[in-house]
Amino acid sequence: MFPERGSGEDEVLRELEEKTKEDLTFDSGKILGSMCTYPHPLAIKVVTMYIDRNLGDPGLHVGSHEIEREAVEMLANLLGLEKGYGHIVSGGTEANILAVRAFRNLSDAEKPELILPESAHFSFIKAGEMLGVKLVWAKLNDDYTVNVKDVEEKITDNTIGIVGIAGTTGLGVVDDIPALSDLALDYDIPLHVDAAFGGFVIPFAKALGYNIPDFDFRLKGVKSITIDPHKMGMVPIPAGGIIFRERKYLEAISVLAPYLAGGKIWQATITGTRPGANALAVWAMIKHLGFEGYKKIVRTAMELSRWFAGELKKIPGVHLIREPVLNIVSFSTKNLEEVERELKERGWGISAHRGYIRIVMMPHVRKEHLEEFLRDLKETMERL
Repeated sequence: MFPERGSGEDEVLRELEEKTKEDLTFDSGKILGSMCTYPHPLAIKVVTMYIDRNLGDPGLHVGSHEIEREAVEMLANLLGLEKGYGHIVSGGTEANILAVRAFRNLSDAEKPELILPESAHFSFIKAGEMLGVKLVWAKLNDDYTVNVKDVEEKITDNTIGIVGIAGTTGLGVVDDIPALSDLALDYDIPLHVDAAFGGFVIPFAKALGYNIPDFDFRLKGVKSITIDPHKMGMVPIPAGGIIFRERKYLEAISVLAPYLAGGKIWQATITGTRPGANALAVWAMIKHLGFEGYKKIVRTAMELSRWFAGELKKIPGVHLIREPVLNIVSFSTKNLEEVERELKERGWGISAHRGYIRIVMMPHVRKEHLEEFLRDLKETMERL
């Protein structure tokens, strides 16, 4: 019920604290199944300082608009492109929808179809429903990468684009993007890479010597990439990113917003009002950590994932779904639902809805957290 009279600040804060007691927090060490993390202190400070900035009205916030452009440029550089076009958006879902919208708007297909792996993120289901695009699902190989031959067999005159995943949500698998790129070039179809998670992992992991396929704009068939700074980029939620290779993709989804302070402003994002503070935080974090800083963070996460996978193999009744590619380890058991229920009762923030439990080595996850989890898992397996 809407209150007749307002309450004091202390009272409101006490009530909030009481109502959020059931929330798990990243600093508790209990959240092991999330792709988000506690933001970097500098990013929090930037958001607090610039909380009032609205990128939906760049005429009012000219400097913030320029900083967003620079942030997009730095993300494009990280992804192998000298100059890219795009925005800092609300997250991977919006970024993926924008890519599909651009592909559809530039296509002349009467019944547009998008080919994507069975491992693709659920955001593409939203995109298909919202945009009237039929989703054509491609099969997976035994290693959970998309079957490129099946993708090719599904191409028709109605195909507006292909999707490849660089860091699947469940297993952290990277599709054979080079092969998909060649296919896209052969058929003159744009390729979108969903690297919402992998975008802030793969460049640094490759620099560390991990054998991971190329996935970015260095491959000529790749026309757009989703990358989320609010995951391994350690920027506060919401902060996703959509980067296009060419301006035409951005122009294809831009609409005129004529009443804003900047005059005739063209908006390409789904949201009109957008938090400028988060885009500034993206810029600040990239400037602050640089390539070497992020490489250090990824090194720890990748090493933890390999160690953790090895420890899981020692527990009877537990088996890996596959060897980790990025900093994600997924495993299963025969009585998975009971195991999940027991672990949740012990306070662990996990999920087994896909038929396995996924552990993501985010910056807030430390070895001692994983050791405690392994003890609980072992005890649970022995008891059940």
